[in-house]
Amino acid sequence: MPTFGLGTWRMGEHADQLQHEADVIRAALDMGVRLIDTAEMYGEGGAEEVIGEAIRGRRDGLFLVSKFYPHNASRNGVIEACERSLRRMGCDNIDLYLLHWPGSVPLSQTFEALHELQDQGKIRDFGVSNFNLSNLQDIPEADQSKLGCNQVFYNLAHREVEWEVSAWCRERGIPVMAYSPLDQAGSLLGSPVVAGVAEKHSASAAQIALAWLLHQPGTVVIPKSARPARIQENLDAAAIELGSEDLAVLDSAFPAPDQPVRLGMR
Repeated sequence: MPTFGLGTWRMGEHADQLQHEADVIRAALDMGVRLIDTAEMYGEGGAEEVIGEAIRGRRDGLFLVSKFYPHNASRNGVIEACERSLRRMGCDNIDLYLLHWPGSVPLSQTFEALHELQDQGKIRDFGVSNFNLSNLQDIPEADQSKLGCNQVFYNLAHREVEWEVSAWCRERGIPVMAYSPLDQAGSLLGSPVVAGVAEKHSASAAQIALAWLLHQPGTVVIPKSARPARIQENLDAAAIELGSEDLAVLDSAFPAPDQPVRLGMR
């Protein structure tokens, strides 16, 4: 799985923007982006339709991630949701299929359906999103170490996942996929501390925030942008090498939790 991807939240909400948004995704592919993250919730399937338009004739080599609603997490519901997503994206399989957040359907049903989809070749891998430690422990034991990822709200200013969840995932070799890695609508990018580190590296605050996340073990980032120039800027963050002094400064300004804390979600 690539460590850098493109998020598509808020895409597909307006039909008259479909071609423009598809062009943005195609531009990202031209830049070398290989992971695209979406969900049936985004634009109620609209984002998946945008992706379908963008990747027509370009499916090979891409890593597609999509998510299904908790109210579709029953055995039949998961299968039907997946088939709808595949039709919207115009492809035969999804690389990583995630339960969007914990719900009320017994997880034994959900994972039975995911195994069936995997056996049919409709998904390559499965995982979860927004799962805290107790949620992860509720997953059927045989599947806990098979998760393709736990996608969570994670950035330098919101490190809640580092209390128990990320360690649980690391012990099992499960990647953490960070959504909202730039703390959308938050104050992270306006931090003078981040600005100072950015100046030292002749970089932007966004690039430093992404570089910090990419430094964390087993972490994948999926920033969303509707501007090709910003996508390229975000991609360039992968080349930034933060030193121990940089990490210490950032850690001091944005410390990890030192007591039990609720997993963040947006």
